[in-house]
Amino acid sequence: MTESDMRSLRIAAGVEAVSLMVLLINLFATHIKAIPALVGPLHGVAYLAVITATLLATASSGVRWRAAIPAVGGLLALRRLRDRSHAHE
Repeated sequence: MTESDMRSLRIAAGVEAVSLMVLLINLFATHIKAIPALVGPLHGVAYLAVITATLLATASSGVRWRAAIPAVGGLLALRRLRDRSHAHE
């Protein structure tokens, strides 16, 4: 996986995680109706971006199935890629 691919995956995984936190905080605390309308689609697109970036950039099935796990898949895929890159050093 190239640095550019890793950067794209990192950004998408970060947006996915932060948007999920915003949605959950709103669900349990504030109940502002506009937040899910704005952040929900962003979270969905980030989730799809994580899956797409992983599918296009890596041949490892272990990384690909981790990316498909809702909410934390991007972070798990990044961790697996980082662990694998450290093992090859």
